[in-house]
Amino acid sequence: MRDTPAMADHSPEALHRELPPREPTESDRPTAVVFDLGGVLIDWNPRHLYRSLFDDEAEMERFLAEVTTPAWNNEQDRGRPFADAIAQLTRDHPDRADLIEAYWDRWPEMLGEPFHETVEVLAALRATGIRLLALTNWSAETFPFAAPRYPFLDWFEAVIVSGDVELAKPDPAIFRLLVERHGLEPSGTVLIDDTIANVQAAAALGFRTIRFTDAAALKRDLGAMGLLDTGSRTGSP
Repeated sequence: MRDTPAMADHSPEALHRELPPREPTESDRPTAVVFDLGGVLIDWNPRHLYRSLFDDEAEMERFLAEVTTPAWNNEQDRGRPFADAIAQLTRDHPDRADLIEAYWDRWPEMLGEPFHETVEVLAALRATGIRLLALTNWSAETFPFAAPRYPFLDWFEAVIVSGDVELAKPDPAIFRLLVERHGLEPSGTVLIDDTIANVQAAAALGFRTIRFTDAAALKRDLGAMGLLDTGSRTGSP
């Protein structure tokens, strides 16, 4: 008996599999990109300071987890003055007063190098002429220490600092403020952040989002949106 050729699969799923990737059109491409700063472009980490104040790494980690906690620091990002924050914490932990006071007195020592590969991606975006903004959870009192240290911050049309507006990510209100203040359309705006809660909050408001993991993945994601030529080398314009 002669073999019968297999019938072609014309199901919608099969047709979808066979279609080549569609190049983004001009109407698909975002018109603005919003960057987070800490963890994406800037290496801010209290360990840069506290490794010089502790001989024992485990003891340092306990101090950061139990005394100067992320939740405590987040209140400064929301606008609480450092004087009030330090006073409250030294009352609660008088035996740690010197270490707590160092969090403010020596705060600039928490700043590390920029993440150079991400800065290169930012530079490549800048060369395209797309709108660039930054939205950062950062104390209004400490951001002025950082700003002169990282010249690429001048590349942004605007930097919204949470401590200045007394709102912090992932509160939807800070994303709405970003939209209203700068005339953005969320569906045409890419928000890049390394914190999943911030990405989810922005996505719920209609932003196009990228969860930052590393510069190479970021460049690929931006290329898929038609914002970068991923075949070319990134670098400062």
